[in-house]
Amino acid sequence: MTDGPPPSGAGCTECDAAGGWWFHLRRCVECGHVGCCDDSLERHARRHYEATGHRFIRSYEPGEHWFWDFADDEATVGIPLPAPEHHPVEQGVPGPTARVPQDWRVLLANRP
Repeated sequence: MTDGPPPSGAGCTECDAAGGWWFHLRRCVECGHVGCCDDSLERHARRHYEATGHRFIRSYEPGEHWFWDFADDEATVGIPLPAPEHHPVEQGVPGPTARVPQDWRVLLANRP
């Protein structure tokens, strides 16, 4: 049995809107919003939590099934969510491949 809304898309909602890129993706358990992780430049998943109070996320990466609680800043257990469970495999990490700058490692290492 699955519960909750489907994901908002294949990539970070805000990064896609701005033509940007991300490192890893996270999916909001409450509303399905897909945002980029805390290791990404913009940290849109955390910003979504701060704006909405939706505290639980699930990894939106292939092969990862863990949940996180932003309020307690710790791993937690969750329920199965509607498909898809992750972004398209061909999207690449970081992604989307066509928008990732060549110096992405330097940019992530030097982010504030």
